[in-house]
Amino acid sequence: MADRLTGKVAVITGAGSGFGEGIAKRFAEEGARVVVADLNGEAAARVAGEIGASAVAVTADVTLRADVERMIKAASRGFGRLDILINNAGYSHRNKSLLEVSEEEFDRILAVNARAIYLSTLAVVPIMEAQGGGVILTTASTAGLRPRPGLTWYNASKGWAITASKSMAAELAPKNIRVNALCPVAGETGMLHLFMGEDTPEKRAQFKASIPLGRLSKPMDMANAALWLASDEAEFITGVALEVDGGRCI
Repeated sequence: MADRLTGKVAVITGAGSGFGEGIAKRFAEEGARVVVADLNGEAAARVAGEIGASAVAVTADVTLRADVERMIKAASRGFGRLDILINNAGYSHRNKSLLEVSEEEFDRILAVNARAIYLSTLAVVPIMEAQGGGVILTTASTAGLRPRPGLTWYNASKGWAITASKSMAAELAPKNIRVNALCPVAGETGMLHLFMGEDTPEKRAQFKASIPLGRLSKPMDMANAALWLASDEAEFITGVALEVDGGRCI
């Protein structure tokens, strides 16, 4: 099917690269108008430029309320409405002992992976309620479902994101706002070296061996899953933490 998001407007955080870039471009292909938001303003502008007239770029730190509110207003001002929010921005410490993670790293993880969801929810729910509904989708992780040593505080933040999504789904259902989470396995993005500790052919081979389908995730894997969950085809799906992991969580 084509044009599954025609007439929809989406805000996508962390859209200057990786999964977020893939989601932004896939949504635009299916007819959506998108706000490409990223802490890296140049990266956001590049992605929006490659998409064309149906995209606008916004430089935003998702841990700051003023930035989040400005990001959401960009959708209303630029496109007149807001139907879909993708909380994709994320942060991780490098794979290491839980005792070695600094307070600064811990605080940043919780700010990006948890506080940002709280702030964006405050900003978008009133808009979606007034429009009669909407979709909120958060990029969580298999780390929140099947945690492994070396990423404890990151794992915990993704568990938080999953639980928050499920609770939001239950509370916002009467407002016709669907809330789901994506749980990708580690993928070919700029954060891969953090998850593995180091990005070497040997480490990649070791990690791929733990995935039944035999490869890392790709931005288009997340984009296609996000597309379905955000589309009207999934109108009866809420509170789901969808594993997009090649079987990693089995």
